[in-house]
Amino acid sequence: MASTRAALDDWVQRWLQANADAEKAGDWKPLADFYADDATYGWNIGPKEDVMCIGKDEIRDIALGLEMEGLENWVYEYQKVLVDEQQSEIVGFWKQIVNKGDGSRDEIYGIGGSWFRLDDQLLIEWQRDFFDFGHVAHMFGQLISSGDLTPTMQKRIERSVAGEKLPGYYPLGQSPVPIW
Repeated sequence: MASTRAALDDWVQRWLQANADAEKAGDWKPLADFYADDATYGWNIGPKEDVMCIGKDEIRDIALGLEMEGLENWVYEYQKVLVDEQQSEIVGFWKQIVNKGDGSRDEIYGIGGSWFRLDDQLLIEWQRDFFDFGHVAHMFGQLISSGDLTPTMQKRIERSVAGEKLPGYYPLGQSPVPIW
């Protein structure tokens, strides 16, 4: 499974550019081209739930689609990327930054990142994201109070608070694929 360091470094540069392009467009769905057809992508969202998307279609439609709706004014600036060519794994550490309507920016405090494993075709086999949920919740509270939450994100939060079952959400520890 090991890939060459040069191939992985090239992949990282393509991934970073594709992310920058997605942020500019406010559309992360094109990143689905980086995933294998049977890839998995998951993350924990606090003490009650995990999110897990299985397959390229769910990843595009849920993780890169529904879950990014309302975050069109956000950027995820990668700060550091670590590459393990022996296991074809990559860990990228990023900041979550919101560009507010008044031109100012706020950053979610804490560590955020993505851990990837690539297959032999240099497609993402699995991805696991991690971030400080407490600080994310705090930031969303501030954005609600200041009126800087996008209408789309406001609707998502209202659906969640109303108890609507969101696709890809599972009770803690019951995801069909382990979060780790």
